[in-house]
Amino acid sequence: MAKVVYYRGDVQGVGFRATAAWIASRHPAIRGWVRNLADGRVELLADGPDRAVAAFLSDVRDRMAAHIEVEDVTERDSDDALVGFRIVG
Repeated sequence: MAKVVYYRGDVQGVGFRATAAWIASRHPAIRGWVRNLADGRVELLADGPDRAVAAFLSDVRDRMAAHIEVEDVTERDSDDALVGFRIVG
């Protein structure tokens, strides 16, 4: 399963991407990426087993809760070509 999450709020300039990458390093089954968008949101792709994705996204939410106002989540097909988790853009 893969989920794309768009975070809105005070999410840029607060270490959101670095924190997400650090959290991903604690969830070795997670693949994907995180990036800032021009409109002030952060976009994150989390790919992996259902439970791993849910746990990872929960940890991101808990760690960055003070900065997140809105979280829009959509599911998409898993991408077996993904390797690791990284900051892009």
